[in-house]
Amino acid sequence: MNTLTTVTVILALIGSALIGGIFFAFSNFIMKALARLPSSEGMAAMQSINIVVLNPLFLGVFMGTAIISLLVAILALRGWGLPAAPYFLIGALFYIVGTFLVTGMGNVPLNNQLASIKAADPAASDIWQHYLDRWTQLNTLRTVCATAASVVLIIGLMKF
Repeated sequence: MNTLTTVTVILALIGSALIGGIFFAFSNFIMKALARLPSSEGMAAMQSINIVVLNPLFLGVFMGTAIISLLVAILALRGWGLPAAPYFLIGALFYIVGTFLVTGMGNVPLNNQLASIKAADPAASDIWQHYLDRWTQLNTLRTVCATAASVVLIIGLMKF
């Protein structure tokens, strides 16, 4: 492992920390604030957030960190004999599996379902309540995994 590995791990670490912070804010107070609003208002606000979040900066960091984490995993496997390699691999997997895949397989389908609901729909309130609970559970998992990725990558850098 070399300078390429160091730079790649640092980029994955920064990306994981940024995404973990965003997800922390949602689980800690944003979703709680939306839950305090009448269902139609909370739904409308979250629907708007789900549109606005699809911007180049957020997607660049979120998806870029997944790609960089994949590179970190490959570099860790190539340098497996080094003490830092297991930490780099575990950190990369925390982000790829616990953050990126959970988003694609859990949060995004919930967002798509929410986008298809109108506030005037008789089932909207129940759907919104389910969304709040399930989305926040999945988001908290993403928060923990992105944070764990950051911590494990730091440990790996200390052993590198």
